[in-house]
Amino acid sequence: MDIKPDQQPEIRVLPMPADTNAAGDIFGGWLMSQVDIAGSIAAHRYVGNRVVTVAVNEFLFIKPVLVGDLVSIYADILHIGNTSIRIGLHVVTERERGQHQAETVAKAELTYVSLDKEGKPCPIRKKM
Repeated sequence: MDIKPDQQPEIRVLPMPADTNAAGDIFGGWLMSQVDIAGSIAAHRYVGNRVVTVAVNEFLFIKPVLVGDLVSIYADILHIGNTSIRIGLHVVTERERGQHQAETVAKAELTYVSLDKEGKPCPIRKKM
């Protein structure tokens, strides 16, 4: 997935020292959590009702995330099935905010399932 020039991120977040691993970088699980939140926002926006994560199809850690990096997560719909939706996510950091030095640090694909009010999978209505 490539970021479009006018595309806005699903979320932006600033990792803090409490989010680090033993090496001092941001813990991978923290980043995965943020990516899942961003993906669920995009899936919910399209589906219009509750969604749950059913698969992390792919997760690539490209570069470490550092304390103080501004993390922006962009999302694109890759595939819409009967009850599932696959979202591509692109994670970018601004290492020295104000310097406009954006770097791709991770990419992922996650699959979500649309649920009805009873918590059962339900068909996704195609948007026009």
